[in-house]
Amino acid sequence: MRVLFTTIPEKSHLFCMTPMAWAMRAAGHEVRVASCAELVDAIARTGMTAVPTGTNDGITAGMSAHRESQEEWEAANWNELDPAKLTYEGELERIQLATYGSAMYNEPMIGELVAFARAWRPDLVVWDPLTYAGPLAAGAVGAAHARSPCFADVWTMKRQLFRKLSEEVPAGRRRDPLAEWLGGTAAQFGGSFTEELTTGQLTLDPLPASLGIATEAPRTPVRFVPYNGPAVAPDWLLTPPGRPRICLSLGASNTERYGGDYIPKGDILAALAELDAEVVAALLPAQVAELGALPDNVRVVDSVPLHALLPSCSLLIHHGGFGSYGTALTHGVPQLTVTTPVADQLYRGAGLEQQGAGLLLTTAEATPDAVRERASRILSDPAFLRNAARLRDEAAALPAPSEVVPVLERLAQERRAAPWRA
Repeated sequence: MRVLFTTIPEKSHLFCMTPMAWAMRAAGHEVRVASCAELVDAIARTGMTAVPTGTNDGITAGMSAHRESQEEWEAANWNELDPAKLTYEGELERIQLATYGSAMYNEPMIGELVAFARAWRPDLVVWDPLTYAGPLAAGAVGAAHARSPCFADVWTMKRQLFRKLSEEVPAGRRRDPLAEWLGGTAAQFGGSFTEELTTGQLTLDPLPASLGIATEAPRTPVRFVPYNGPAVAPDWLLTPPGRPRICLSLGASNTERYGGDYIPKGDILAALAELDAEVVAALLPAQVAELGALPDNVRVVDSVPLHALLPSCSLLIHHGGFGSYGTALTHGVPQLTVTTPVADQLYRGAGLEQQGAGLLLTTAEATPDAVRERASRILSDPAFLRNAARLRDEAAALPAPSEVVPVLERLAQERRAAPWRA
């Protein structure tokens, strides 16, 4: 059958769905991966066949202009899931902001993705949950479709809670910005809004039960498989470290999208160097260029894949990105999450803390002394390592992407529908 994967132009989102795309291709299916032109080279480097669908040159400028939203906008924080602490007005504001961002990401690619789908006729569309162009294209051709999250599914739970809050509001005052936007867009292609445009017909859940979110949406578990892009493992990784190794990884999104990181990298590295440990800073070239002189026990690298580095590490300090989080989870490495209160990042960091496998700091709390103190606590308490190993084993017990292929094959057969009529 023909399978279309699609994602917004973010490498981190692409990398999370790449192993599932490989699994479908290895099972003999035709696979295409579609995104804006900015991501085409990264798609091609995964070994998949890329399909450019529109351009989105303005996304970086738009996100940099709202850099403060990462730390200051309550509406950008999706981590609170306690119904008793939520209000209709607060959740409406959150959905309005999210819909604005979704439109900014998706509208440049929707038309060309639908046109490609109508020409290529996929049987199944697998979409990143921020890529609403995916279910719209699936509806246009009557294909089955599944979501492939690269996060804890706070979005679905938040929507579920928002809909319940909406029931308490008089009909004339209710608003649903996401449904309005998706419904209006679907109408351009002969369709209409249904909740499946937000939840998919199936969600591929990459988190073990101890760390995930149980929503009402249909889901099937799938093991997270780390993929960091093309890279070469350096020879020094073959020599076991003589003392605990700490990895500091700040990801790419903040630097590439928001114009910089949210913590003082150089000061934090200097503070970590005071510990009896080896510190490896896995940074982008742009991040490395901001550093000054560093202590002898700090090694700065800009091209080492985390899945090759982390098995030798006793601690990962990271920005909350799912790729870093999932790779450490896979290898049983305790984590110190230092993040902005945005999306699901506090939720995942708090989950590790509750499970005894890590600690959490917001960027506002992350002074060099605070980071060093948390790192020292994790390294000195073997319970963190034991709990990280327990979560590693729980995650490893989830079905591999290859084992989920038959689930997606059945979905494609059972959920085929009539295409929308424009």
